[in-house]
Amino acid sequence: MKIAIMGFGTVGSGVGEILVSQKEEMTKKAGEPIEVKYILDLRDFPDSPFKCFTKNFEDILNDDEVGLVVEAMGGTVPAYDFTKRLLTKGKHVITSNKELVAKHGTELLTIAREKSINYLFEASVGGGIPIIRPLISSLTGSGINSVVGILNGTTNYILTQMIDKGKTFEEALSEAQEKGYSEKDPTNDIEGFDTCRKTAILASLAFGKAIDSEKIPTEGITKVTLEDTMYAEKFSCSVKLIGECRKAENGVFARVCPAFVPYSNLISNVNGVFNGIMVDGDEVGSVMFYGRGAGKLPTASAVVSDVVDAVKHKDTNIRILWTDAPEGYLLDGKDCKYKFYLRLKGDMNGFENAVSIADGEFAVITDEITEAEIEEIAKGHEIIGKMRVIG
Repeated sequence: MKIAIMGFGTVGSGVGEILVSQKEEMTKKAGEPIEVKYILDLRDFPDSPFKCFTKNFEDILNDDEVGLVVEAMGGTVPAYDFTKRLLTKGKHVITSNKELVAKHGTELLTIAREKSINYLFEASVGGGIPIIRPLISSLTGSGINSVVGILNGTTNYILTQMIDKGKTFEEALSEAQEKGYSEKDPTNDIEGFDTCRKTAILASLAFGKAIDSEKIPTEGITKVTLEDTMYAEKFSCSVKLIGECRKAENGVFARVCPAFVPYSNLISNVNGVFNGIMVDGDEVGSVMFYGRGAGKLPTASAVVSDVVDAVKHKDTNIRILWTDAPEGYLLDGKDCKYKFYLRLKGDMNGFENAVSIADGEFAVITDEITEAEIEEIAKGHEIIGKMRVIG
């Protein structure tokens, strides 16, 4: 199988590195040799051991010898156009591009099915954590009720530093950037957009209907304070940015938000740049997936795993049940009940199990209520902090 790699950044170069360093092992696993014929990138790489660079996408599209393409460009422009044309031409496409999968997954999977080829994206959600393949194969015998997890290593690192080291959000973010865990512009991470796209992909796979990431209620961690993490400790909880989707009677709830997670929940103990995903099924119960959610080689390893799978099934479509959702399938999350952490200004008299870390304020954990009921509970007090309790 002759393949092409589009984008030779962190992930793309990692894929090339693995295919060269583990050439014999990949040949055994795939059943035939895998050769990189083209690498598409606008930049020059004079020191690269690869000598097959091109700046022209048409070289890849029109070469009938190329049967599979790794898309590691990121974003949707021009990745969407390139991917659609490759699939229409009958070439398998493997990607780690969560934004593209979340926005155009339904259409691209449909083309792949019609052409009896594969569009695979294991690395788009958990980096090196195998989560997509279990959802579409290993767990299909157990009706899935929910998928809840920490899906972004940058935000998890920041929150861990706040909890363990007592650093402010700003201090922890600065350190994450210095260590290379966060981009110079951290918006996608800290505002929850990265987690939201991954949540949409997981929900679409788990329940078989496309979830629009732009319609998922999303809140990042920019409003989480050091005091919130201190109150969490008082209630035997950690603060985590959680992406969740849950099956309901007439559809699906999905949400991204910072949350209190009790120590009794395994996700509470996922720290640093690691990710953790909990899947709950009717028959299997709760299953935990844990590992590095990003990084060059972990992510590239997941991409290569899909490459091998596609080569082994080069004449067969690996069926992924993901179709358009009916109107109203994504339900209004305001109707979903949670326990809430409330940090309030004022007198704590009359509140059971209230705790305080400073004069003039206190915090409580409510019973399960809807968001609309919070104002009634907090009546007469200013709300200065609020989070759901998940898990």
